[in-house]
Amino acid sequence: MSDKQKSADASSHPHDLEYGKARPDRFASIFGGKGVTVGPRICEIPPHLRGEASDTDDSSEAILKRQLALEDGASIQYRTCSWQKTAALLFSEYICLAIMSFPWSYSFLGLVPGLILTVVIAAIVLYTSLTLWEFCLRHPEIRDVCDLGQTLFWGKTWAWWATAVMFVLNNTFIQALHVLVGAEWFNTITDKASVGGCRTVEFSAVIAVICWLASLPRTFSMMAKLGTASAFFTFISVVLATAFAGAQGKPAGYTPEKGEPIVTAIPLHSTTFVQGMAAFLNISYTFIGQITLPSFIAEMRDPRDFPKSLWACTIAEVIVFGVVGSVIYAYSGNQYVTAPAFGSLDELYKKVSFSFMVPTIIFLGCLYASVTARFVFFRLFRNSRHMSDHTVVGWASWASILLTTWIFAFVISQVIPFFSSRESCRHWFKNVHPLTSAFFDLIVSTVLSVMSSLFDSWFGFIFWGVAFFRMRTADKNIGRVRNPVGDWLSKILNVVIILTGVYFLTVGTYASVQGIIDAFHAGEVGGVFSCKSNAI
Repeated sequence: MSDKQKSADASSHPHDLEYGKARPDRFASIFGGKGVTVGPRICEIPPHLRGEASDTDDSSEAILKRQLALEDGASIQYRTCSWQKTAALLFSEYICLAIMSFPWSYSFLGLVPGLILTVVIAAIVLYTSLTLWEFCLRHPEIRDVCDLGQTLFWGKTWAWWATAVMFVLNNTFIQALHVLVGAEWFNTITDKASVGGCRTVEFSAVIAVICWLASLPRTFSMMAKLGTASAFFTFISVVLATAFAGAQGKPAGYTPEKGEPIVTAIPLHSTTFVQGMAAFLNISYTFIGQITLPSFIAEMRDPRDFPKSLWACTIAEVIVFGVVGSVIYAYSGNQYVTAPAFGSLDELYKKVSFSFMVPTIIFLGCLYASVTARFVFFRLFRNSRHMSDHTVVGWASWASILLTTWIFAFVISQVIPFFSSRESCRHWFKNVHPLTSAFFDLIVSTVLSVMSSLFDSWFGFIFWGVAFFRMRTADKNIGRVRNPVGDWLSKILNVVIILTGVYFLTVGTYASVQGIIDAFHAGEVGGVFSCKSNAI
């Protein structure tokens, strides 16, 4: 098909992408919009995605047009999200409980380096997310990061499987975290009340069931409505916590011996490398969330508008994270700050502000469960009526997949303290079988490296540096000219991004493992399926 024909096709359908057209808006590649120029594909369409391309044209416009045509008249339509709805999904993902750990990070890094790192990490994640978006525009058949991983690494099957394993494990661990935090809220609210039985396990089970029911909506368009409410209540929660930190006068746990809250502009000399790295990684992990973005873009009616959602969320993140982290740290100081910072508040203030975080605790876990369920469901029923119509098989399968993820999440949520406690864990292994205790340290290191560094090193940095070079090569092959200075600067930046990912993979893993070991020696961990309250 000629460029002239492609241009005609693009103008004939309001949702088609503009390919190879001179960009009328010089900032479109940064801020999105209808003036975006879509570059060439980096490889052929993988066989399992071939059905979404036409027989004669596998351009980006043709694939998107086919997807929209297939959904016309369907009972369940997936490409229905506007940029506003996608922004709601991003807000619900990023404006979350992790905000309340920033004061803790600033206490180790110092306020000035902490704020600088907040802005720098946000800028890097914004840049890599724009790279991801451009990649998805070139390959609209991509439904999730697993498709992206296979496309990125030369269409190899091993790349799809490797990405899929990291993708599912990452999302399930995040679900487990939200189950555990939900139990933490229950325990905090009822800590003084008489609750019989194994309270933490029981509360975790209740949260898992609630999250399963809340994650049943099939489209992100519906999830976006829930996400809007989630982000709104989170904003109220952190604003209240910030106001309460100032209104209460003295932070919780204040004693004359410890003195007035001490706030430092730079790190203390007593801060260890592990503590500093943990604080840095905590800020980084809060921003890194690109693993869900291909799934969000795949359900946008016009994916060219995605940067509008991204910019809105990033600006809000920097402001909210920086202000909340700084103010609460200023009132709590190095001696009294906790993670999450609700622990620095008096009992009543803590319960009130923490309670407004409940919708996010539930919804964010649901969001990751939905992304995982889509990954499985779309492969089971691709090009089937069960995917687009209200059928018993479709809904039963969808609910079953979600239920399976939440069962695993519940089990993992109860095993997390087990993997964090070296002696109790080794003792448990020995009771099961004497030989298994020999493998304990290996298991600890593996689980922690997966949780702390392995996933985000790839999904936060390495993937997108590689994506830049793959797209640059594709542009070069069709004679697309880049500004020499800008090209060299971009190459240097993306090499740095890849090396940053490698740093997370190596040094980050070490710091995370050592941090857990230190937490054990400090007596801050529990055991498997612990009945002990985990209240703040």
